[in-house]
Parts: sequence; C-alpha cells; structure tokens
Amino acid sequence: MNTSEQLLIDLKSEEYFMEQALRQAVKAYGREEVPVGAVIVHEGNIIARAHNEVETLRDATAHAEILAITQAAEVLGDWRLNQCDLYVTKEPCPMCAGACVNARISRVVFGCSDPHGGGAGGLLNILQLPTLNHHCDFLAGVKGEESGALLKKFFQKKRTSSKKE
Repeated sequence: MNTSEQLLIDLKSEEYFMEQALRQAVKAYGREEVPVGAVIVHEGNIIARAHNEVETLRDATAHAEILAITQAAEVLGDWRLNQCDLYVTKEPCPMCAGACVNARISRVVFGCSDPHGGGAGGLLNILQLPTLNHHCDFLAGVKGEESGALLKKFFQKKRTSSKKE
C-alpha cells in the first residue's frame, strides 16, 4: 500500500460515523454531562448530531439519542426514520432503544455495551422485541474501547471530586 492509499479515510464507514459520535461525547464530557454522543445518518450523510444534555436542560429525557432523533425528524420532515442509522457511543438505555423502535430507525450502531442497563442486548433487547411492530438491526462494539474509556474517565473524575467535598 502506498502512502496516498494509507491517508484515505472512508467517509462512509462505521468507524468514521462513530468517530463523529465520539466527538459529540467529548463535547458532553467538557460540559460535565455523561459523555455519550450520537449521530444519525441518512443516505450516507450525517443529518443529526447530539450529545447528552440532561444536566444542561434539566431534562431526564435529554439523552443524545433522543435529541438526535428529534433533529433528524425535523430535517426529514417526518417522524419515520426508517432509512436512517443511529451511531451512538454507548448502548442505548431502554428509553432510547424504545425511541429508536418508535422512530423506525433502521439500524443502531453502538460503541460500548451496558450489561447492567442497556436496551440493545445488554440488560434487555428492546430493539428486537418480537411483539413490537418494528425491529432495529444493531451492531455493537464499533470504537467500543474508546467509548468505554471516555465514560470510565468521566465517572472516575466524578468519584474523585465527590470524595474531596
């Protein structure tokens, strides 16, 4: 492989889109929000970007996924996002997994898993409940180490600062 081939970045790859979600997570971290970021992709283009804003908005539902779904629906002029993929740095919680199903998201790609509270196969698999009228495909582990490391760093910092108080 020559040098020019090594420098090419596939702007349509799972890694590229997850990197964009990670950028959103870093923004959340800088604002002392739980560092979760999300992007929604439609026909190979990012149409929504969001990060957790629970503390900023004082809204328990202001998760990155919910905010991104709202943006994408506005961009497309339709609540049905069945031609869209959601990239999120952490496995969606049950609320967000339910929102993905209700919004008809085609596929959810996430970074790190949440075995204790995840709604996409960790604790539950809401994305593919057989009784629901829509099911989302999903892919886990894309940039999972980076996503998990950012969350771990955030919560270690929180624990350290709370011990000092």
